Formats: sequence, structure tokens, C-alpha cells
Amino acid sequence: MQPVPFVFDWQPRTRLIFGPDSIEKVGVVARDLGGRRALLVTDAGIVAAGHAGRAVGCIAAAGLQVEVYDRVRENPTTRDVAECLEVARRAQIDIIIGLGGGSSMDTAKGCNFLLTNGGEMKDYWGVGKATKPMLPLIAIPTTSGTGSECQSAALIADEATHLKMACLDPKAAASVAILDPLLTISQPPRVTACTGVDALAHALETAVTRKRNEISAIFSRESFKLCFTSLPRVLADPGDLEARARMQLGAAFAGTAIENSMLGAAHSAANPLTAHHGIVHGQAVGLMLPGVIRFNSALPDAAAIYSEFAASVGLHMVGELVAGVSEMLGEAGLRARLSDFGVTREAIPALAEEAAKQWTAQFNPRPITAADFARLYEEAL
Repeated sequence: MQPVPFVFDWQPRTRLIFGPDSIEKVGVVARDLGGRRALLVTDAGIVAAGHAGRAVGCIAAAGLQVEVYDRVRENPTTRDVAECLEVARRAQIDIIIGLGGGSSMDTAKGCNFLLTNGGEMKDYWGVGKATKPMLPLIAIPTTSGTGSECQSAALIADEATHLKMACLDPKAAASVAILDPLLTISQPPRVTACTGVDALAHALETAVTRKRNEISAIFSRESFKLCFTSLPRVLADPGDLEARARMQLGAAFAGTAIENSMLGAAHSAANPLTAHHGIVHGQAVGLMLPGVIRFNSALPDAAAIYSEFAASVGLHMVGELVAGVSEMLGEAGLRARLSDFGVTREAIPALAEEAAKQWTAQFNPRPITAADFARLYEEAL
């Protein structure tokens, strides 16, 4: 008997509520989860857009007390989590709501780890390190990018070293994710572009990883079709609500795929670029993605999957897929060379060594070394 090629253990943990104005359900949902004192974790931009005030009103109308932490920064660090934790302890909260992009949701998850299990973020670096139950979490994304609302990971950087720690635990997953595409309309064009490219990269990377399986493949495939066909529409017409809804759903599906199959070399190569050169995450991933697709296509299995994805959107081969992704970067207004960001050839060896040590590198379908990463950086220079 031949072995089954891919095995999985899928346990959906997050209820999805999808549709325009669905944010108005947050108070009732929080109350149904047993919440009495809520912490809303968000950032200043979301406050300025009016989304935080609207959420607070809905939570209060359902009879809950609500405290707001609105100092989330992009790529949150252990310092952000510590500040959020201080607010959570002072308010004696019993439910957490993350409203914003991936950074808000990561900060909310990080706070949840420490509030319920104690210690420091480094204690949860890895998989399944929390030993005690965690508070219910409601995730409300205002971008269509990370898919963090459908993942059990908190990505928190060390404040001193900038090294990103992936802290994964089933207990950290959101109990409920509220997907309201109207919230994404307030995004600045560059945020729309960077987060959209990130979601597209998630779909393509999860499709070929070593951990891929029949469940993750379903979500990767549908996410790719939604994102590849909808992102150009959103870029051309930011008010296209249908396209924004499809992008938000695509990002959530990609997040579900990540939860089941992880990511690969494009994200491993992107993280050092963000840490040391300040390149926005979606931009960094987009810069590295075409080269990684070409690299992985040397494996027949990966090439077959890429070809299938290409065909699903009217393309005919892997080369056309790479060209399509590159064209998408251009449509998004994202520069396509590392040298545009001040990255020099001399910086490549250190970047490559760090990329090879990234956690996601081990899941890339084709084994990849520091020397391979160096060549990818050279191509993107």
C-alpha cells in the first residue's frame, strides 16, 4: 500500500463573520463570549479613521466596559506588548479585541499570552508553549493582508535585536474574526498595495510548502484566485467594495492556509530586509517573491502547482505567473529593486545568513541555503 502523500489534523478554531457593517456585531459577540470588561487594541490611524470609536460604541451599547490601547506600532516589539499588558492589567479585562492590521492583532495576541500565562514573549517562541487557558480574542482586520485573524501565531520582534519571534499556540487563535470590507476603504493607497501583495504571497507560498495538505491547498487556491483578480481592481478603484470584499476574504483564506501549511523562502528573505533596511513587509515579500517562485520551480511538484494556479487566472505557464506577479508589483506602485532602498552588494552575505535562519525557511519546498538566499538577493538587487 502506498503512503498518503500529505496528512493533516485540521481543527477550525475561529468563527468567521463576513459582510459590510459587520463591525456593529462586535459588542453582542463579545458579550456572548462572556466578556464584561474589554480591551480594544488598535493604532492611532484606526482611531483617526473613526473605526475605533465606532467599535467602542458598539461594545458599550452591549453593556460592556471598554478600555482602549491605541499605541500599536508597525512590526510590534516586546515593548509594545509590555505597554499593552500594563493597560490590560490595570483594567482587569476578561476579553480582548484586536482592531487594525496584523500589528494590532499580533500585539493583542502577545498581550494575551503574558496576561494569562505570565513570563516574557521569548518564553512562547515556538509552538504550544502556553500552559494555561487564554482570554477570548475577537479579531477585526482593517487591511487585506496578513490573515492574522485566522492564525494562532503572534509575531513579535525583540525590542533590542529586532529578531522576530513566532509564538504559535492554538489557544492564541481568535475565537471570532469579524470581516467588514467597509473598514478597508480608509486604508492609504500604499497600505492597500503592500498588504494586498502580502496576501497574494501568502497564497502562493502556502501552496507549495513541505507542510501543504489537501485542506491548505483548498484555501491557498481560492485565496490566490480572489487576490490575483481583485487586487488590480482595488488599486484602480479604491471604492470598489466588491473587490475589497474579495480581497479581505482572500486574505483570511490565506491566513487559514498559513495555519495549516506555513510559509516559505520569500518571507524568510523579507524579514531581514524589514529589520535592517526598514522595507515595509509587503514590499519586501513582493520584491523577493518572483525569484523564489523561479527557485522553487526547479522541483516538478512545485512547478505543477504554480502552473495550476497560473491556469486558474488565464495564464499558461510558470513564467507567465512570475511575470504576472512582477506586473502586479508595478501596478501597485512598489519599486522592484533592492538597490532602490539602499541595499548594497556588501550587505548581502549578512542578510543571507539571517534569512537562512528564519523559521519559515525550513518549510520551503526546495531546500534553501544561505548561498541560495545570497543569489536571490543578488537577483533582486
